[in-house]
Amino acid sequence: MNWKVALAIITANVVLMSSSYTMLIPFLPIYLTKELDADPETANLWTGAIFAVTFAVCAVMSPIWGKMTDSKGKKLMVMRASFLIAVTYLMGGLVTTPFQLFLVRAFQGFAAGLWPASLALMSTLIPKNKIGIGMGIMQSANICGGILGPLFGGVLAESFGMRTSFFISSGTLLLITLITFFFIKEPKVDRPVQKAVKNVKQESVYKKLLSNRSIRLLLLCTGLTNMVILLLQPVMTVYIGELMGTTENLLLISGTVFSLSGIAGAIAAPIWGKQGQSKGFFYTETISLCAAGILIAAQFIPNSLLPFAILQFCVGLGFSGIFPSANAMVVNNTEPENRGAAFGLMFSGQQIGGTIGPILGSVIATFINISMIFLMSGLLLLFVGLLFYFKAPRALRIRTLRAPKNAPDKDFIEKIKQQAQAELEKETAK
Repeated sequence: MNWKVALAIITANVVLMSSSYTMLIPFLPIYLTKELDADPETANLWTGAIFAVTFAVCAVMSPIWGKMTDSKGKKLMVMRASFLIAVTYLMGGLVTTPFQLFLVRAFQGFAAGLWPASLALMSTLIPKNKIGIGMGIMQSANICGGILGPLFGGVLAESFGMRTSFFISSGTLLLITLITFFFIKEPKVDRPVQKAVKNVKQESVYKKLLSNRSIRLLLLCTGLTNMVILLLQPVMTVYIGELMGTTENLLLISGTVFSLSGIAGAIAAPIWGKQGQSKGFFYTETISLCAAGILIAAQFIPNSLLPFAILQFCVGLGFSGIFPSANAMVVNNTEPENRGAAFGLMFSGQQIGGTIGPILGSVIATFINISMIFLMSGLLLLFVGLLFYFKAPRALRIRTLRAPKNAPDKDFIEKIKQQAQAELEKETAK
């Protein structure tokens, strides 16, 4: 399958996936109080628990789904995840109590894995010398969905109620399943390689990955980064309401402010990817971590909405370089037959961070001023950036060399060699 066509289709799927997610997630605190009649005194704790349970279950399931991505097929795992998530969104629109929503979110954690499966599928279809640009485009697509989701979610919630958003998101995930089934053609894996992957014990694959210093550090940094993101997300809508001094049109305005970082990220992510491909992903990862940390900490300062919103846009410029650079380094430091497991492991680490983040953020919001969360989160992310800079092994620091212009693709050369070997074996057998 032509890699450019495949990248375009998977990118469109990622936009739909991300927009469906962000149509719902930023507004769950409002959904709890307005639609599910949660007690205002326990609303923050319910919010933290409902956010965290998905990540906790997903942290357990991601390595399992990741290994199955390598053994059963990446396309199949994309379809599996998108269909099951569609079911969870449908159920989320039907619940009537906070506890029922908690159970639905737990099942969503079991179903998750669409993003790492999409990354793994894309990495098999794109030439290695284009992986940085591909990861940047994928991250940009993820961010673009993050722009559209809160905007549409805010409009739908104000006009028709949040249950409509759940039903539309469910239909969108079902559409992703159908698009993947009909339009994506996964490359065939040699039977001996596929058989070997199936026979390798799951523990040995992850033991091998975790013995790699580069993977361990990337796992720690992306996990802590996701923890920072989820520290902020559950309280962002409430804090914007405090800055506004009113709850009038809160969903629409908070959705717009959420989208500002997405707009910035959509602009910056391909640039980060291109810079990483030419100057090294270690460089872009370090700069983006430190920049995002400083900008988030600065959001502690404003006491009105406009400067806060401007900083939110700037935060998106920094954040958009973190995950595509990390994903590209994962590709460069793993074998193709273990890549699904590697992305599953990375996603699991992020989910562990996502489990801790909303609980910690909700506890902090219950006992101290919400603005302190931004200062603490920014300083933590700055620490992660410095940790990455000083602790990164040589394998991560090596600058990625660009392929010479008009040079044959290595994967293509390897394919020709395999075909020649097969023809030689046939002639020998005759």
